[in-house]
Amino acid sequence: MKTTRKIIIIGGGASGMAAGVMAARAGADVVILEQKERLGKKILSTGNGKCNFTNTNMKASYFRGEDTTIVSKVLEQFGAEDTVRFFQELGIVPKNRQGYLYPKSEQAAAVADVLIMELKRLHVEVRLSTKVLGIEKRRDFLVKTSEGNLRGDAVILATGGKASPALGSDGSGYAFAKSFGHSISPVVPALVQLHGKGTFFKNVAGVRVNAEVSIYVDGRRLASDTGELQLTNYGISGIPVFQVSRYAALALQEKAVPTAVLDFMPEYSVEGLCSFFGNRKESNPVKTAEEFLVGMFNKKLIPILLRASGIRGNIPVKDLEEPQLKRLASKCKTFEVEITAVNPFEQAQVCAGGVRTSEIHDTTMESRIVENLYITGELLDIDGICGGYNLQWAWSTGVLAGKSAAKGKDE
Repeated sequence: MKTTRKIIIIGGGASGMAAGVMAARAGADVVILEQKERLGKKILSTGNGKCNFTNTNMKASYFRGEDTTIVSKVLEQFGAEDTVRFFQELGIVPKNRQGYLYPKSEQAAAVADVLIMELKRLHVEVRLSTKVLGIEKRRDFLVKTSEGNLRGDAVILATGGKASPALGSDGSGYAFAKSFGHSISPVVPALVQLHGKGTFFKNVAGVRVNAEVSIYVDGRRLASDTGELQLTNYGISGIPVFQVSRYAALALQEKAVPTAVLDFMPEYSVEGLCSFFGNRKESNPVKTAEEFLVGMFNKKLIPILLRASGIRGNIPVKDLEEPQLKRLASKCKTFEVEITAVNPFEQAQVCAGGVRTSEIHDTTMESRIVENLYITGELLDIDGICGGYNLQWAWSTGVLAGKSAAKGKDE
C-alpha cells in the first residue's frame, strides 16, 4: 500500500503556493514554511499593486539566462492558457490590457488571497514567521527551522532570489541549493534602474520621452528596447531600461564597462532626421538653435543635446551648416551614457542568474543532483521581461514541481 508523501515547501511566494496547491491536489501531505508574517507578500507589489499575473503573448524568447532551453519545455506543460484556467477556477476574473492579464478587481491581493483560500481548503499546513536554518538529506530530508525540525520525503526550494529582500527574498535559497552541489551563475539585480556617468542628469530629472535604449559592451549591442524612458537625477529608468538592465548588471559584475545608447527619435533614421532638420531649418530660419528644437524635445533636454553636438544654443539656425545638422541628428539618435552602476536588489523587480538550468529536469523541476529536491521560480537562472513573464515562470515551475514531488518515483 502506497504511503502519503510528505512535501516540505520552503517559501510561500508565487511558485511555493502554486506548488503547494498542486502537491496537495495530488494527495500529498504538504507543509509550507514562510519566513514572513503572511504568504505571497511579493505578489502584492506586482503590477503596481494590480498583479499582472500572466500575458497572452507568451514566448520562450521573452526569457533570458545562461541556458534558456528549459523554458519552452516548461511552458509547453503549463503555459499562459493553463494559468488563466487555473486562476479562473480559483475565482479570478481576468482583465486583458493588450495581452497583459490582471484580476478584474485590479487588486494584487486577490491573487494571493485565492491561493491562500485553496491551500486552506486542501488542508495544507502553513507555518509563518518560520526561518529555515538548514536542510540535510539522509533517506529523507531533515529541515531545521527556527520553530523546530521536521522531516519530509521531498523538498521544494521556492525561496525566490535576492530581489526585494524586504518582502522575503533574502538569497538564502542559493546557499541551500549550493549545499546540495548545485552551481550558481552570477546573481545580479534585473528589471532595475541604471546609473549613468555625467553631471547633466540633475538638470533633466523628471523628463519622460519615447526612446530606444540599447546596451553595448566593447562595441557589441547586447539588447535593446523601445518605450517611455525616464531620466532621473542619477541616470535612466522606465520600462525599456528595465528590459535591458540585466545585461548592464552582468557586464558590471564582470568588470566591463557597459554603455547605454539612447535614441530619442527612433521613428527616424539618421539620414531621415537630418533631412527633417534641413526642411525645418528652411521653415524657421530666424530661430535660434535652442528655439529650433522646441516642440520636438523636452525643454530640459534641448541644451544637453546641443552641447553634446557642439552647437551653441543662441546661434541662429540659418547659420547652421549641414555637418552641424548631421552631428545634431547623430546625437539625437545615438546619445551615449556610460553606465556606472545599477540600483541594488532592494529596487530590483527580479534577479538575473541563479541555479543553472542544466542541473534541473525540465519536465519536473527536480534536481539532477539530488533526488526529491525541486527548485522553482526566481531561484533558477531564468528571468523574464516585464509583462507578467516572471510570475508565469513562477506558476509554471511551481505547478510542475508540486505535481512531481507528490508522485515521487514510484508512479
